[in-house]
Amino acid sequence: MIRLAGAAIVQPHGILDPGTLTVEGDRIVAVTAGDAGGDARDLRRRIIVPGFVDVHVHGVRGVDSLDGGDAIARIARILPEFGVTAFCPTSIACSPKDLGVMLAAVRAARQQVNEQSARVLPAHLESNFISPAFKGAQPENCIRAPGQQVEGEFSGPDVLAEIARWQKDVGILTVAPEIDGVLDLIPLLVDRGHRVSLGHSGATYEQAVDGIAAGARHATHLFNRMTGITHRAPGLSGAILESDQVSAEIICDGVHVHPAAVRFAVAAKHPRRIMAITDGTAGSGLERGSRATLGGRPITVGDAAYLADGTLAGSALTMDRAFSSLVRLGFSLVDVALMCATTPSQAIGLIDSGALIAGATADFVVLDEEFGVVETYIGGTRIFAA
Repeated sequence: MIRLAGAAIVQPHGILDPGTLTVEGDRIVAVTAGDAGGDARDLRRRIIVPGFVDVHVHGVRGVDSLDGGDAIARIARILPEFGVTAFCPTSIACSPKDLGVMLAAVRAARQQVNEQSARVLPAHLESNFISPAFKGAQPENCIRAPGQQVEGEFSGPDVLAEIARWQKDVGILTVAPEIDGVLDLIPLLVDRGHRVSLGHSGATYEQAVDGIAAGARHATHLFNRMTGITHRAPGLSGAILESDQVSAEIICDGVHVHPAAVRFAVAAKHPRRIMAITDGTAGSGLERGSRATLGGRPITVGDAAYLADGTLAGSALTMDRAFSSLVRLGFSLVDVALMCATTPSQAIGLIDSGALIAGATADFVVLDEEFGVVETYIGGTRIFAA
């Protein structure tokens, strides 16, 4: 049994300060007010929050999810340093062959659980079925419509066959609802257990509403690489903000989304419908000026990650920095914990996770007063200590 006493414990509806967290095995068995003393570890001047869940991360510290080999397992070993206890390895649009290599690595990492690693969740595919006009750093030569045949190259059905092959290891798929065949594809993906996300899209408001009606319940990096909002054309962004059915990712690095836009998105949807993500790349956790790759293409680390032509190519963010950034924007610790842990956990169906309550899985992070990660626990075991 582990007892941690004296810290501020952040729960979904308030903060116990001081509080005592009691863990037995892989579960939280009690969360009580006050400093228990006795045999408890003294964590005064610390903050305990649920473990961060990043549903959109391409890599970290020089490792990209499409690097092959043990790349996914390596990412999983690194992420707890930044407070991440579970994550969705994320791809960019790629060939069925490269997708299969990545998903095989995802399956291997999920089956061969490493007690010193973050939990590997089913992958997030920033898939081939997106808009070329809103591709961002996605390789245009890999973009397809679901039924599209390309002479001498892979087809849309080839991609779908690879996804079907690894069905249990694919969680989220990003699609653009205006692309030919996607509206018919969405309910098929939902029926197969996938969570469909709208993004990298030039959809009108009406097309976005059709995508939600077809079964999409997720939005990929809200505001980025999608139609924006005007008073006469609300676009995809407006449809996402309006819908109570859709939970939206948002990148909180101060580069991808203006702080005011973060605030009004949260005001529109509530923290229970907003998920903080990193969209982190292999450049995350590296110093400015460092070089890395995204799906095999070179990127440079600055205030975010950039292709050689200056195209924004994901972030250099880590989840601990996303947490502290949201606090600096004026959100309460309760709301920030919801966005970094509880909401993503619930959105992707993690059972008994994402909150510091009795009976929950003991995935949590101990922070210092500056919101730096001091310790990370997964399943009641401390796997990282600063």
